[in-house]
Amino acid sequence: MLLDTTAPRHHDDAAAPAVRRDERWETRQEARRLSEMLALVAEHVPLQRRVLHAGESVYRCGDAFTQLFVLNTGCCKLINSAADGRAQVVGLQFRGDWLGFDGMADGRYRCDAVALDTGEIWALRYDQLLAACAAHPPLMALLLGEMSRVISRDRDSLMALTTLSADARVAEFLRLMADALAERGLRTDQITLRMTRAEIGNYLGMTLESVSRALSRLARQHLIGFADGARREISIPDVDALAAFVGNAATCGANATLQ
Repeated sequence: MLLDTTAPRHHDDAAAPAVRRDERWETRQEARRLSEMLALVAEHVPLQRRVLHAGESVYRCGDAFTQLFVLNTGCCKLINSAADGRAQVVGLQFRGDWLGFDGMADGRYRCDAVALDTGEIWALRYDQLLAACAAHPPLMALLLGEMSRVISRDRDSLMALTTLSADARVAEFLRLMADALAERGLRTDQITLRMTRAEIGNYLGMTLESVSRALSRLARQHLIGFADGARREISIPDVDALAAFVGNAATCGANATLQ
């Protein structure tokens, strides 16, 4: 469903400044949380710093689990592989995100973690991390909180895949990327797609062609723009408008389901 830009917006306009103030406050709080989390980890746990370049692996599916990882800078993708050769992008990780929780259950990582751009990863030996958590309870609370955050994010992703239209899925993907960048103090009006159209489609359960068509339709509605010929640089003039488009699509989908 197209975003209606002609309908009266008196109430929305009156509420918008307060909403944006709340969002900016939440963004500052999240940025502070990330900084405090990274500082707490660096203070109490021995860590190894490693520079990653695009395409390099943090770990591979089947590798023995001995470490957890914290992404200090850069971006990574998580790829799940099936025995028959199928591969699925199942997550994107940004600064402050933890990687490797999937290896805790049976002692082996269950997916590949691959860098999308140049960044720095912190490697934490699991046994040393547990000892530090026992000696410093706030660190244990932090670790459990990060696990909960991963569970919530996975549920939100599943909700988007099962309830949103193709255009709304792509819009939500871009909105989440913009939010992640804002929380890390980076610009959100223009983002660089580190994934190919095919990878984005794989992540969203869509074909490459469907992703391209969805991006074109979002551009025609002036929700996004293309800043380069390769269409890797996406401009987002108004993140709130992008979020409203997703919310409107979600509402229409829910009403259709209830009917």
